[in-house]
Amino acid sequence: MLRHDAVKANVEGDVNAEISAQASQPRPPGAARKIEQVVGTFREHAVDEVIDSEHAVRRSRGVARVSQFIDYAFFLIYALLAIRFVLALIAARSNSGFVQLIVSLTAPLYAPFKSIVASPQIGDGHTLPLPMVIAIGAYFLLHLAINRLLRLIAVRKTEI
Repeated sequence: MLRHDAVKANVEGDVNAEISAQASQPRPPGAARKIEQVVGTFREHAVDEVIDSEHAVRRSRGVARVSQFIDYAFFLIYALLAIRFVLALIAARSNSGFVQLIVSLTAPLYAPFKSIVASPQIGDGHTLPLPMVIAIGAYFLLHLAINRLLRLIAVRKTEI
């Protein structure tokens, strides 16, 4: 072990001496220009990376804003469908103005799902609107798919 440390120290000393000797030698005439070219290339790459990062940040901000609007729209859809679901569960009077408003607002959203499965009668005129549950689930899956797509657009690509 002692011999290994001595050899290691000797080699390290030789390497340091060689580096010092090379550093103290005068540079060839074109070396300064070549070093400036390399530094300039590194500087250009750094500036290009900053510009690319700024573009990616702007794009991500725009996509995040679009995502917020989409989230808001889907939350409105969920709320309206949930209100209609509850009104059907409690057998609300269909001639009530509020019930008619909710039914008219949700009719286009509910129409594609209306006849998928039957809505069983619970008793006393109460109905369990299973198609409404399917509609909310389908809109939830669509909401997730759109948000995942927006994330793909917004992700910043990094180079290694």
